[in-house]
Amino acid sequence: MAEKPIYDKPRPKSLGKPKKLSLSQKSKAKTMAKSAGRPYPNMVDNIRATKMKDGGCIPVVDARSRKKVFREGGKVSAAWTRKEGKNKEGGLNEKGRRSYEKANPGSDLKAPQPKGGSRKKSFCARMGGMKKKLTSKKTANDPNSRINKSLKKWDC
Repeated sequence: MAEKPIYDKPRPKSLGKPKKLSLSQKSKAKTMAKSAGRPYPNMVDNIRATKMKDGGCIPVVDARSRKKVFREGGKVSAAWTRKEGKNKEGGLNEKGRRSYEKANPGSDLKAPQPKGGSRKKSFCARMGGMKKKLTSKKTANDPNSRINKSLKKWDC
C-alpha cells in the first residue's frame, strides 16, 4: 500500500503546537505557489518555505551553465550577497563588485588600493571609525571578521 501524502497524515505530537509562518516565509510560499501554478494557501508550499535554508534561498542547478544557483522566491540572489562574490581576505572580489554595480546602478566600486593613494586614507579613516563604533568587542577582536579582514587587506 502506498504511503499517505503529508497533508493526510496527523501532526506528530513530538512537534508540539504548530507555529505561524513569518511574513518572509509566507511571501516565499506565495511566490512558489504562483510559479508552480498552485492556488495559495496550500500546505505543500508552506512546508517547503519552512524548510528553506541559506536565508530562504533554494539551491538549484542551472541547466545551461551546470552551476549551482540560489533562487529566492523565483529570483536569483546577487553574487555580492553570497560566498562566491566575497573575497576570502575581506571585501568583494571582481564578480561581487560587478553584481553589486548591476543591482545598484550608478555605483562605481573599485578594487582595494593597499599601496597608498587618496582612497586608502579615506577608507582607513571611515572603516576604522566603523570598527570602533558599530561592532561588538567580539567582532572587533576577531581576526576572521569581515571588517578586520578588509582593514588588513587595505594595510590600515
